[in-house]
Amino acid sequence: MEIKLKVWKQKDAVSEGRLIDYNVNHVSPDMSFLEMFDVLNEELIVKGEEPIAFDHDCREGICGMCSMVINGRPHGPLEGVTTCQLHMRSFKDGDTIVVEPWRAQAFPVLKDLVVNRTAFDRIIAAGGFISVNTGNAQDANNLPIKKEDADDAFMSASCIGCGACVAACKNASAMLFVSAKVSQLAKLPQGQPERYTRVAAMVAQMDKEGFGACTNTGACSAECPKEISLTNIALMNRDYMQAKFLENE
Repeated sequence: MEIKLKVWKQKDAVSEGRLIDYNVNHVSPDMSFLEMFDVLNEELIVKGEEPIAFDHDCREGICGMCSMVINGRPHGPLEGVTTCQLHMRSFKDGDTIVVEPWRAQAFPVLKDLVVNRTAFDRIIAAGGFISVNTGNAQDANNLPIKKEDADDAFMSASCIGCGACVAACKNASAMLFVSAKVSQLAKLPQGQPERYTRVAAMVAQMDKEGFGACTNTGACSAECPKEISLTNIALMNRDYMQAKFLENE
């Protein structure tokens, strides 16, 4: 396969960026999207040109580092996959593919396709720790939890914090990410002591970071590689209202 790329190149956070054209020949349909970029970068290095900077780590769909907007969609055209799980057989010979970084005020571009997502870390830190003493592993496993609650908490906890929800939202909202992190503890007995102070603190930090408001279009969940449910946002909104009510008592 021969693939034509239009890739966003930006020297640093303060420089202006633009799309640069590249041609990648001899692309195997079995390559992942990141492996195709590896091939391109090797060719650029041989030519003495600067390679394209992009984030990656596990390449197993676990870490969420492989953040690319591919033809206008975070992580590409397939549902329920990260960029590293996207293979070139999803494209056709001669296709032109436009690759850009996450676009959000709270995710400033560092270089090329690499953005600073430490805003997510600060939101998590704002939630603090759970204070309940669960004892050793055996004691923790003895806590009675309904299966449906455990399943819901597990699904919420499957959020990998990649930021695709932010990139997909026209307002760059982080509601899906924050609600998943809120819900995974709100649905378990261990998370009850700080349930309402936690949601208030995390939402306040989310607003401070400059993320936009929820658009209620569902684009976040549709583009999420872990298919996090919008019901998490509803739960977080209810808990946030309860938190504000308790503050005013």
